[in-house]
Amino acid sequence: MKKIFLLIALVLCGASTYAQQKRKLVWSDEFNYKGQPDPQKWDYEDGFVRNNEPQYYTTKRLENCRVENGALVIEARKEEFPNARYKSGSTNWAEKEQFAHYTSASLITKGKADWKYGRIEVRAKVASGAGAWPAIWMLGINRGAVKWPDCGEIDIMEYLGRDPSKVYGTVHYADSLGKYQHQGESPVVGAPADGFHIYALEWYPDKFEFYYDNLKYFVFDISKAQQKEGNIFQKNFYLLLNLALGHEGSWAGPFNDDLLPLKYYVDYVRVYQ
Repeated sequence: MKKIFLLIALVLCGASTYAQQKRKLVWSDEFNYKGQPDPQKWDYEDGFVRNNEPQYYTTKRLENCRVENGALVIEARKEEFPNARYKSGSTNWAEKEQFAHYTSASLITKGKADWKYGRIEVRAKVASGAGAWPAIWMLGINRGAVKWPDCGEIDIMEYLGRDPSKVYGTVHYADSLGKYQHQGESPVVGAPADGFHIYALEWYPDKFEFYYDNLKYFVFDISKAQQKEGNIFQKNFYLLLNLALGHEGSWAGPFNDDLLPLKYYVDYVRVYQ
């Protein structure tokens, strides 16, 4: 009789809860405090970082990143902000503007914590509106020592405000010939921006499983990223949480200033192994 009850309980709880029961919580931030994110757990990206995105990532600035009411809030704003990397006459997109016109934040665990295998689980409410581009993702800790995509990239969640019924889970890597490859899925799940949802990665030595709440929507075979020097997805990765803005010609598409400020909420981050 006890076995029957246990089986019923496992079915009702779903794969997500069962995975948690089998593993130990090794790292978390429940955001049950107020002010700046815990400096023992989080660092920041700074400035104009990638993809010609218009937002300037600030550091330790409550207007863009703070913990309040039990959640992390990442806020994208329209405002003039000095570009610390400005160089007069530069043609580099990250250096040529003296002032940024939009600010946001990107939190990272690089240098603080990184993992190989396990379950990375984030409960979050995404920012909505065309051009909003919140994400939960991971990069190999050798990022910088090697070029992207040799470091590997795991996009646990990307949400495009222009496509409000979907979430995206994607893997980026270099194959055995050193050529860039990517694979992913983008299920229609309803309206992610309407509330908090769980975004999770189950990471095994041979595969990734991607979840939206209890929906397993994408499985990736890690052997596809095998190279002579090893497999990048069998090495340690760090976590990133960021709110980007799209622009004309970008994957996220353009955004309207009237949408700002945009707010991306994270209830918790938990890592099980």
